[in-house]
Amino acid sequence: MHEMGIAEQIVEIALASIPEDEKNPRVEKMNLRIGKFASVVEHSLRFCFGIIVKDTPLEHTELIIENVPVRVHCNTCNFEWEVDDPIFKCPECKGTDLEMLSGREIDIESIELAD
Repeated sequence: MHEMGIAEQIVEIALASIPEDEKNPRVEKMNLRIGKFASVVEHSLRFCFGIIVKDTPLEHTELIIENVPVRVHCNTCNFEWEVDDPIFKCPECKGTDLEMLSGREIDIESIELAD
C-alpha cells in the first residue's frame, strides 16, 4: 500500500509549510489534486493520513481531493482528448506518438489554517 508513503510525504510538506511564528497552528483544509493514473486509492489515502496526523496540527484537517482526468496529446495530429481506458492510441489519426498532459500528478494545491 503506497498510500502510506504518499500520506507521509503530504504530511511532511504540510507541516513544513506552517509558518514558524504561528502559535498553536491548526490546519483546517488541505486541497489535493490526484491524477487518475497516479494509482492512489482515495479511501486508503484518507485512512493513512488520519493515522499519521494524530496529535499534530493536521489532526482534524479536511482533505479535499480533486480527481484529475488523464489528458493526452497526439504529437502526430495535435489532437487532445481525455482517456477513459488504458488504450493509448489517438482516436483521430490512430497514431501512438502521444504525450500525457495530466493524470499522474499528486499535488498539494493549498493548505488552509484555521483562524
